[in-house]
Amino acid sequence: MTTITQRFRVPAAFLLGAVLLLGLAPVALSDFRLSLLAKYLCYAIVAVGVSLAWGRGGLMVLGQGVFFGLGGYAMAMHLKLADAADTGEKLPDFMQLYGTSDALPWWWKPFANPAFALAMTVLLPMAVAALLGFFVFRRRVKGAYFAILSQALAAALSIWLIGQQATTGGTNGLTDIQGFFGYSLDDPVNQRMVYFVIAAVLLLLMALARQLFVSRYGELLVAVRDSEERVRFLGYDPANVKLVAYVVAAGMAGLAGALFVPAVGIISPALIGIVPSIGFVIGAAVGGRASLVGAVLGAIAVAWAQSTLSDEFPAAWTYLQGLLFVLAVGFLPGGLASLWTVLRRRRDPATPKEEAVVVMAGEAA
Repeated sequence: MTTITQRFRVPAAFLLGAVLLLGLAPVALSDFRLSLLAKYLCYAIVAVGVSLAWGRGGLMVLGQGVFFGLGGYAMAMHLKLADAADTGEKLPDFMQLYGTSDALPWWWKPFANPAFALAMTVLLPMAVAALLGFFVFRRRVKGAYFAILSQALAAALSIWLIGQQATTGGTNGLTDIQGFFGYSLDDPVNQRMVYFVIAAVLLLLMALARQLFVSRYGELLVAVRDSEERVRFLGYDPANVKLVAYVVAAGMAGLAGALFVPAVGIISPALIGIVPSIGFVIGAAVGGRASLVGAVLGAIAVAWAQSTLSDEFPAAWTYLQGLLFVLAVGFLPGGLASLWTVLRRRRDPATPKEEAVVVMAGEAA
């Protein structure tokens, strides 16, 4: 009976998630609340990749804002060009104000093609992650050094975007996006369509990550996290194993950034710098980085708290966010997803520790 229950637990959980996201939420929430939930779900997509790379692979990915931004800007560039074409203009509105030339920059031109733009939202972040990861993991950079390098990359991209006002919008970023592949984003019906797309993508990526978790590759990734030298002795290259997780997580972050643009109507350097990158990790840590559901719920909860508490306590929110991260990593490494298991073990020390392995798999990271 227990085996049958475990076999149907995961499909039942996905079915419940689909019912809540695709059935209940659109009925119970107003258009404004639903648009906020769409924004939070984009952060949850990033958390799925963080759960894979950090929770499963032990990679402290503090630079996911880079890949989120690359995907977001790739999508926004296409949508701005489409908006300009609809009004008979050759250049996006901000280039007409700040640009120094009447010609579209050469690197903008390919993004007029929707197929190219869609591909770049995923392939460009993955390519950057593959290039960076190849050199970093081959040099056996890990731990705090890898985290600092990721943060430096996020800061560098943000600074570069701010300095290119004529071609990237500078501090403002790409704003006032009106359409999404022929559909007006001012129409509440189309906004709901965007929400459904985001929710469906989140569920699909969770299913993909779940398969990676339980696959042979997932077991190898855990082995690399726990003991690289033993894996190398068995004939596997830990650098390649970590590189795959890092690249897949980057692709998920890029896709999240691309979906964030039609959901919110803007992408700017403020959304992809150091602070947002840390925020992505905090959400996964609070919910439980080794648990997909925990990481997703944690990301949604932290994003909701940021939207509500930052309005009430704008100066104190950043400190509270940092405190959440310290508490989660220092006192509850498995996140809220492991809370029930921790309480059970304290009440009954004879409880087999093996029951906590799946939930608290990230503690050794």
